[in-house]
Amino acid sequence: MTLPSSPPGLEPSPHGCYRHTTRPTYIVCQRCSRPICVECQTQAAVGVICPECRGAQRAAAPKRSVGSYFRVGGTSTPVVTLSLIALTGFVFVLQMIPWLNVTDAFAFAPAYSGMEISGYAPVPYEPWRMITSVFTHSTGFFLHILLNMYTLWIFGQILESMLGRVRFLSLYLVCGVAGSVGVMYLAPPTTFVVGASGAIFGLLGAFLVIQRRLGGNTTSLLILVGINLVIGFLPGLNVAWEAHLGGLIAGVVMGLVYVQTRRFAQRRVRVAWTLVVVVIVVALSLAHAPMFA
Repeated sequence: MTLPSSPPGLEPSPHGCYRHTTRPTYIVCQRCSRPICVECQTQAAVGVICPECRGAQRAAAPKRSVGSYFRVGGTSTPVVTLSLIALTGFVFVLQMIPWLNVTDAFAFAPAYSGMEISGYAPVPYEPWRMITSVFTHSTGFFLHILLNMYTLWIFGQILESMLGRVRFLSLYLVCGVAGSVGVMYLAPPTTFVVGASGAIFGLLGAFLVIQRRLGGNTTSLLILVGINLVIGFLPGLNVAWEAHLGGLIAGVVMGLVYVQTRRFAQRRVRVAWTLVVVVIVVALSLAHAPMFA
């Protein structure tokens, strides 16, 4: 024989769900005691909770930043980023001194990579221009260096804190050389280029890959990269889209290497794949060297 839980006529009347008032329910949130229907319930450690308490619980939970996937204790001072900006600024000051001819000495053209140009006198083989041109900018258009250094500051300090100083510096230099490689293969031999745009696009590409693979929002960055790539193809702007493309490809590849080998136990694999990328970029840059002719 079973006995009723309450005397006849004294059963508790159901409440309406606080979100769906037309739905009767006997269930209440274990935290705030709001009446909730089946649709509004979320299973918690003890009992069920309402959507408001669930949101408060998530907000109070500790969040793990994207950078924590790479480094346990990052540095707060972006030393490499500041050093790159300072070095670029110093070179720009030297460029402003006419008798030093720094721009002529540091600018890159495919002809300096060992290419033979019909109708032109032999050009000396100067492969170091592939990297020196990254720290050189147009002295007739101040926005060139300002925009590049501003972008380097924004994305450089983020990536440096995520990757660490050595990996970030490697990323910047490899992408800078890759930008020159893009010019070497895609631009006319007499095209002179200066600027850190190849390296900057490499940073954008690496950051895009890292954010996307770790679940971050990449829509705005995709739009930014797309707009800048399209601008490079517009006539009359004198923009080296070849450097942008070369740096972007290298940045995406380096970003994939870093994000796929981000665990400490994978450091040897990371170093090995980084060296593979470096060797490929160097091999492409030396393809027309006199020693291989």
